[in-house]
Amino acid sequence: MTQQVYYVTRSSHAARVAAILGAVVLIVLIAAPWWAGRADLRLMGELFLYLALASLWNLMAGYAGLVSVGQQAYVGFGGYMLFALTMFAGLPPGLAIGLAGVLGAFIAVPTALLIFRLRGAYFAIGTWVVAEVFRLSFAQVSSLGGGSGSSLPVGIVKSLASSRSAREYLSYWLALGVAVLVVAAVYLFLRSRKGLALTAIRDNELAAASLGIDIWRTKFLVYIATAALTSVVGALIFLQKLRISPDAAFSVNDWTAFVIFIVVIGGIGTIEGPIIGTLIFFALRETLADLGTIYLLVLGLVAIVVMLKAPKGVWGLIRTRFDLQLFPLGYRVLQNDEQKGA
Repeated sequence: MTQQVYYVTRSSHAARVAAILGAVVLIVLIAAPWWAGRADLRLMGELFLYLALASLWNLMAGYAGLVSVGQQAYVGFGGYMLFALTMFAGLPPGLAIGLAGVLGAFIAVPTALLIFRLRGAYFAIGTWVVAEVFRLSFAQVSSLGGGSGSSLPVGIVKSLASSRSAREYLSYWLALGVAVLVVAAVYLFLRSRKGLALTAIRDNELAAASLGIDIWRTKFLVYIATAALTSVVGALIFLQKLRISPDAAFSVNDWTAFVIFIVVIGGIGTIEGPIIGTLIFFALRETLADLGTIYLLVLGLVAIVVMLKAPKGVWGLIRTRFDLQLFPLGYRVLQNDEQKGA
């Protein structure tokens, strides 16, 4: 006699395999300074930072519904705080990076209270206006170079490590660490009660509100956390560059447009999407960057084709076809047949 047994689980065989492969890949990436060249380390470090930015933007837009085109505000803010705290307060760069995140969260509170009064397209425009206010404000700070920008003093750079190669290794490991931290934080948050509330808000705000979920507060917390981590990423970006200027720090093209492209082609509203999108973006950039403006045209064409043929992104297409979920968030009911003796 066969009895149908049902059980509830979050994990899957694909997720367990992905976890093992991910751990192996992470070990290989940690050891990269011993097998990769300097150019490769710089490229991978940049890739990790873009992955962190894309994962954070995806958390806001893909889950909280906060479509921002002004996240460059916190990238630039974090970079400028790194320079200010190391140059004027005498803090070591490591401590300055962490404090930049705290200050990013602090400045995001009044910003959120202002722009959360806006809805839809007006919210997106409002975030861009805030970023422009940040850019114009820092352009007036003469002690940080004004409109022309400033370079990180040699003494501060050497305080990271004694040799150039050691500084490059440390910069690479910091970029890898923040990418792992952001992806892990997003994953764990989405598996928590707050994450469940956020998922409910994404699916249907009215239904979520009827269940007693505080929609405004949940979105507010997501915005503050995203601003803090984006500021940390911004500090790391300009720690690598060693120079900052208002136009570079608050570039909508570099820190928002490309990030949105990554999330859209990878798959918005999924953890896997930004990872896939980042790999695709860097593959296209490294292949086509020498073509000049044609490179940007190809990026636009790729985005249009993906949105038309796979509205849920490349990962959405893969997940639908093969029923894969590498970062399981929800519960699934599975069936198992048990043999019962007479």
